[in-house]
Amino acid sequence: MLKFLPIILALGYGLLMLYFSVWRTKKMLAEQSQPLRDPALLALAQKMAVALELPQIKVNVYQIAAVNGLAAPDGQIYLTQGFLDRKAAGSVSDAELASVIAHELGHVALGHTRRRMIDFTGQNAVVVMLSAVLSRFLPGIGVLIANMISGVLMAHLSRRDEFEADAYAAALLVKAGIGTGPQVSLFRKLSALTGAAGAGAPAWLLSHPKTDDRIAAIEAMAARWESAV
Repeated sequence: MLKFLPIILALGYGLLMLYFSVWRTKKMLAEQSQPLRDPALLALAQKMAVALELPQIKVNVYQIAAVNGLAAPDGQIYLTQGFLDRKAAGSVSDAELASVIAHELGHVALGHTRRRMIDFTGQNAVVVMLSAVLSRFLPGIGVLIANMISGVLMAHLSRRDEFEADAYAAALLVKAGIGTGPQVSLFRKLSALTGAAGAGAPAWLLSHPKTDDRIAAIEAMAARWESAV
């Protein structure tokens, strides 16, 4: 039983840190957000709600300058003020922001937050086990290698979730009559909007798929749907 104690402790520590992170995130979002009041965006959100047979889709505005959208652990959808500022400046359209909302809805509907909680907990156990094994053969660097392997695995799982949320968003946008065009056009602008670095990094180290791969996947889906009509 004692030989499993490090794994049990790692799982417990992971769960504790996870629940603390969820609590802190919910508190921060509640304190720094307000309901979306943009009439044009709310109209598009309502179109998606009708497509999903929901009374409404609630969207909040997170008061930070970064350009992002997110799905909170409690299922709340957020756009950042930075994204709305880009809309006011004419850099993005209402339909492009609707595609962000659809993407975050995908994370919620597909249970990615819950899945990520399980992945995060398991990651701690994997690091402990790999560290113990590798340190026997590679003293001093075994822990570093274990963390790198764990990071690569988590990046792979994150990319899988992003592709799934993209596919969900594409289907919802088509069903709502918005189409996948705004989703693709926003991706083409995204690096410039966010100032994202790491374009030359190996794909297996990235938490999000390469933009060109995401666009290609969406366009392939749209082509299949069009040919099936």
